Amino acid sequence: MRRQIKVNGEIHWIEGEDDRRLLDVLREDMGLMGTKEGCGQGECGACTVLMDGKAVNSCLIYLGSIGEKSIITIEGLAKNGELDVIQQAFVEEGAVQCGFCTPGMIMSAKALLMRDKNPDRERIKCSVSGNLCRCTGYSKIITAIEKAAERMREGDIREL
Repeated sequence: MRRQIKVNGEIHWIEGEDDRRLLDVLREDMGLMGTKEGCGQGECGACTVLMDGKAVNSCLIYLGSIGEKSIITIEGLAKNGELDVIQQAFVEEGAVQCGFCTPGMIMSAKALLMRDKNPDRERIKCSVSGNLCRCTGYSKIITAIEKAAERMREGDIREL
């Protein structure tokens, strides 16, 4: 079956059955390798993308359920060669270690900051609670999200 999906602001035509995972479509058909497969069961958050602004595990989303929803991947955050405010904060704060969990963490944080530009520390922790990291201990990740939120409040905002 041939269908169209909107990814990172562009319409793409995809071949596939309804039960194909969005994760596989992004990586195999579209070459968007930033979305990682960790557990394949929705437990680790490595495959997190935004679907209509909400953080979802792309390993649990099937092609047949996407319809006209808009998908944003980690590759869709940077604009005109400039990192998104959350990506920049992760770099500056050293919140990127091995990098495997980083795209999912950033996408979960982005979903939070799109809804709440002034989250407290507990809300930030809750927003990334579905994302597992084996390297950092989360401290720098939380600090990076706080920094991005502060910059967004100051007007350094790039809309999706």
